[in-house]
Amino acid sequence: MKKLLIIGGTGFFGKSILDVFIRGGLEIYGIKEIVVAARRIEEFKIKFPELITDKVKLISLDISNCNSIPEVDLIVHAASSTDARDYQYEPFDSTTNIVKSTVNFCQIISKKRIQSKIVYCSSGAVYGQQPSDIEAMDENFPFQDITSLDGYKRTYAQAKRNSENEIIELGRKGINVSIARCFSFFGKYLPKDQQFAYGNFVSDAENGKTIEVKAKGLVYRSYMHADDLVHSLLQIVLTASKDCPIFNVGSSESIEIRDLARFIARQKEVNYTYVDPDFNFVDRYVPDVTRLKSLKK
Repeated sequence: MKKLLIIGGTGFFGKSILDVFIRGGLEIYGIKEIVVAARRIEEFKIKFPELITDKVKLISLDISNCNSIPEVDLIVHAASSTDARDYQYEPFDSTTNIVKSTVNFCQIISKKRIQSKIVYCSSGAVYGQQPSDIEAMDENFPFQDITSLDGYKRTYAQAKRNSENEIIELGRKGINVSIARCFSFFGKYLPKDQQFAYGNFVSDAENGKTIEVKAKGLVYRSYMHADDLVHSLLQIVLTASKDCPIFNVGSSESIEIRDLARFIARQKEVNYTYVDPDFNFVDRYVPDVTRLKSLKK
C-alpha cells in the first residue's frame, strides 16, 4: 500500500491525478490513499466534490512557508501557477513564489531526511524558444537564451530553471528525486479561461461561438491527454533517485493551431476563422518523448 502526496493538488495536474485515482486507475501503482496539500482547500471542496472520497485527505498548506509535510511514499510537486496573467501582472510575486516554494520544500526534505520518492513538475519552457528547424526537443537539448521571450514566458522559464537546480541539488544530498518537463495537455479539468489554446477553443465551441485563430505565423503544439499525463508522472516518480532522472512529458505528434481549431470546430459543430499564416514565422513547442516511452515497455 502506497500513499501519495500532491503538493499544489488543486490545479489541473492535481485534479487530473485525483480523477484517475477515483476511477481506479492508480491501483497498478499500489496507491491506496492520496493527500492533497494546497492553499485553497476550502474553495476546492466546494467546487469539486466529485474528487473527494474517504481515500482522499485534504490539508491546507502553503509549501512556500510551511515547516513540515506529511510522511508518504510518493510525492508529486506541482505547486506553481500556469496562468499567464499571474506572470504578466505580478511577475515578481509569481516567480518568487515558484522558487521560494521549491527552496522551502527542499529544505524540509533535506532537514527531515524524508525518504519519499519525488517528482518535480517542471516545464518544457525551460528550453526557451524552440528553433523553427528543430522538430522536437529531447532532454539533452541545450537551454536557449530567454531574453527575447515575452515577459511572462521569460519569467516562468527562469523560475522553472532555478527550481530544477534546487531539485537536482536535493538529489546530490542523497534524496530520491526526478523531474518531469511538462508540455501541453488536454482533459476534463484543463482551464478554459487562460492562455491555453485548446481550452479556449473548447470553451468558445461549447458556448456556440466561432473559434477564432489570431496567430499570425505557424504555431505547432502537441497535446497529451490528462490520463496519460497522470500515468507518466507516476512512472517517472518511481524512477526517482539521487541521480535525478529528467523526462519530457507530452505528445510527440504535433498539430498546427489552425488544424486544431478545425478539428474542435467540427467536433462541436461550430464555425472557425483564421488569418492566413506568415510562413516565415514558426512557433514550435514539441517534445521528443523517446525517454518517456522507454518506461512504458
